[in-house]
Amino acid sequence: MNDDHTHVREFFGARAAHWDSRFPDDGPAYAAAVAELTLHTGDRVLDAGCGTGRALPPLRAAVGPSGVVVGADLTPAMLEAAVRAGRGLDGCLLLADVAALPLRSESLDAVFAAGLIAHLPQPEANLRELARVVRPGGTLALFHPIGRAALAARQGRQITPEDLRAEPNLRPLLAGSGWRMTSYADEDTRFLALAVREG
Repeated sequence: MNDDHTHVREFFGARAAHWDSRFPDDGPAYAAAVAELTLHTGDRVLDAGCGTGRALPPLRAAVGPSGVVVGADLTPAMLEAAVRAGRGLDGCLLLADVAALPLRSESLDAVFAAGLIAHLPQPEANLRELARVVRPGGTLALFHPIGRAALAARQGRQITPEDLRAEPNLRPLLAGSGWRMTSYADEDTRFLALAVREG
């Protein structure tokens, strides 16, 4: 395990038990973002970096009982919190690194990734791995329940021009990873970038 994984596991592991109580009002934002993925009954979707699984219930509702929902996270404590919250009933939970997913190529219709991109040690390669597991024409949602400026203010920092989520940075990053950005929203109440897997 490299230092990036150690840091991520330590950071989220220490916060897992109280993560949902820190952000109790995010549920509607997650549901709205999942709705914009335009999933269909029977679709197969991955929640990449699923954390405590807050997206799993709306993902399950979107794909129905015949669909497949997988939540993958690097931090065991986050997956344990998802199970305690009952969200393991909405999808299969995997202890896995998004840099090397134990999934077949082109086996999914969509990927939902909340708060993930800032924690990727190799963003282009990691986004390429997400593209590998999605069929051509499948979709990706990069989401955060508050926008970049609001998040920076919450963390007591300034947005920098190097921020991966800035549209001028994110669009070419996605393009170099097998995705084509189709929409971009960075508002106080949410960040959501949608992309389609190039064929």
